[in-house]
Amino acid sequence: MPSAGIAPRRAVQLAALFAMMVAFTAQLVGALLPVIPLFIAASVVNLGLDLVLQHKQPGLLAVLGRIRFDVTVRQLLRDMLILVGLLHIDGINPLEEQAPLTITLLLFYGTHFVCQAVAVLVRRTRSMPFVTRNIDASALRLCDAPPRILSRQTGRRLLRFSVPTTVGMMLTSITTDAYWGGIGLAVSLTLSAGGTLYLGTWLLPKKRVASEKQALAWLDNWLAEYRPTVGMYFSGGSSSAYQANMWLSTLASLDGNPIIVLRERFMVQKIEATDVPIVCIPKVANLMRLEHSTLKVLLHPANSGKTSQILRIPSIKHAFTNHGESDKLSSCNPYAKAYDEVWVAGPAARDRYQLADIGVEDKDVIEVGRPQLAPIEPIRRQDAPADRMTTVLYAPTWEGWDGNPGNTSVILAGENIVRELLADENVQLLYKPHPMTGSVDPRAGAANTRIQAMITEANTRRGGERPGPEAAAELARRTEALNALTTSAFRKSADELERMRLQGTPEEGRAAAVAAAVTAWEEAYWKSFPRWEHRIITTARPGIFSCFNQADVLISDVSSVVSDYLSSEKPYAVANTSGMSEDDFRANFPTVRAATILTPEADGVAGLLDAVRDPEQDTLAAERAELKEHLLGPSDPPSSVRFNQAALDLCAKADERRIRMENRLSGIPGQRSQEDMDASETAEHEASGASDTTAAV
Repeated sequence: MPSAGIAPRRAVQLAALFAMMVAFTAQLVGALLPVIPLFIAASVVNLGLDLVLQHKQPGLLAVLGRIRFDVTVRQLLRDMLILVGLLHIDGINPLEEQAPLTITLLLFYGTHFVCQAVAVLVRRTRSMPFVTRNIDASALRLCDAPPRILSRQTGRRLLRFSVPTTVGMMLTSITTDAYWGGIGLAVSLTLSAGGTLYLGTWLLPKKRVASEKQALAWLDNWLAEYRPTVGMYFSGGSSSAYQANMWLSTLASLDGNPIIVLRERFMVQKIEATDVPIVCIPKVANLMRLEHSTLKVLLHPANSGKTSQILRIPSIKHAFTNHGESDKLSSCNPYAKAYDEVWVAGPAARDRYQLADIGVEDKDVIEVGRPQLAPIEPIRRQDAPADRMTTVLYAPTWEGWDGNPGNTSVILAGENIVRELLADENVQLLYKPHPMTGSVDPRAGAANTRIQAMITEANTRRGGERPGPEAAAELARRTEALNALTTSAFRKSADELERMRLQGTPEEGRAAAVAAAVTAWEEAYWKSFPRWEHRIITTARPGIFSCFNQADVLISDVSSVVSDYLSSEKPYAVANTSGMSEDDFRANFPTVRAATILTPEADGVAGLLDAVRDPEQDTLAAERAELKEHLLGPSDPPSSVRFNQAALDLCAKADERRIRMENRLSGIPGQRSQEDMDASETAEHEASGASDTTAAV
């Protein structure tokens, strides 16, 4: 399926390249013969095609740039062919008429290159060594960015400013009057020169932002004033932001002054709505400034290549929280031993680390629960009518990096599971695949596409009463309200510094308003369609926890989704596509101990639905309650309390180390251990005894 979509796109790109080459050839032929209609048509089409491709196929033009046929070369060639064409048209005097046109054209290109140089200088002055969000950075003299067409869109600027020149030259070709070409060139020259002067105003003191030295000094002062204590460190690709976003509410609720430290500039806008101050520091040298701040603890929801850089700061204690726990090997990565502590949900993860024998000491594993699971509603056990619609959430994980067939059920079992569910007229299916499904294995992407087609087709065979128009209107109203709180609207020309200025200190109570708006939106969403209609959910909203609350039962794979869902104690099933027997599957993956195991052929779906509809047939209820505590820890004290206490305890350890280091630097002996004091007393006693003996002798 993916390859089928790629072929037409490549065909379009090749056709566009071929059309451009034909246009250049036609322009050359029309200029040399000369054939004025062909010359004019080819010149106009050539420029128009380049303008369109700048918007529609910038990647294709980037390929041309790599072979040194970039936009400047292409436009120079077009203009050169136009001049050649004018030389061959009778009635145009080369010396008296074309020479001034040529000189003016050279001036236009001169201003273009000057504008390009000014744009480079402006971009350099508007590049901060860091990016912030939720912080008042007005002291850095931030101002609006210059128009993109002047500062960053070199190719589009040249092409658009060349339009008057081309139009004027074509009129000259028709009328043999150089006046029109001169008018066109004058307009282009005015646009280019005026744009250059206007862009240059961003180099004047009034619009010039703080220098790198001044900016770093400001950052040091802000850190000293805000006095952060605990933070979250995150680095990753654009599709991995969810790993950090799941910890935002937990971080915001901790005692102290929280902060988020990022490394990639684009990630600043990937972090969801939060009131926690965000600082992105790309360079390692600048990152080291955190060593002199009050920051004591950093939480790490993921490992990355840049994690080792922050671990160099000894004054900060580091805890690995992970972004989810499962029985996969990725949940006990050997890299975890690089952290001061590893925070896990419950005893199951502690056992997992010890069984893996990867060097993580048991004393460094801290059980904190999963505080972000608080929104998940517990099971409500009640007898339901036999014809009541049963909502099944099928949330398979993605295929992973290692090619293990047991990672995801989508490839081997997904279609069979969905087919069985769709065959039951009393089932409402919610299908929410992992957002990275198909990113590594095309078979997973193809199976995911077929599953969605099956669900869409099944809906056409169903019918019934639908919610009135007021439900859709309410959803639209809630969507607008939520977007107003969580979506930042910027001008197209806005750059990092302009966004920094606009995303300063958030309004008081915004976080609570966002939470209330999300809850209201989710309620409106679920009410906007009938219970008999299946749903395909591939967007970030509604979130997986909201889907949990709607579902009567979950079908998934060995992943953190299972562990999180267990907090509800609702029935769940796990697809076994590993090739193991059921007994081995349960033995190797403790999270499936209280699950119904489904085969690749979807055997077990009928029994699962019976257990959901008839509580007496639910023989795994007690095991789910026991497994929940084993995976997530006790419910008393609450996970949020345990997590906060773990952060305070680690902060205390950071303080103890700081005191020891200060004592060493000041020459004051540090606090000695009991073993050191016992050994010292023994040595003194022996020395005293030896002295007494010598005296006696």
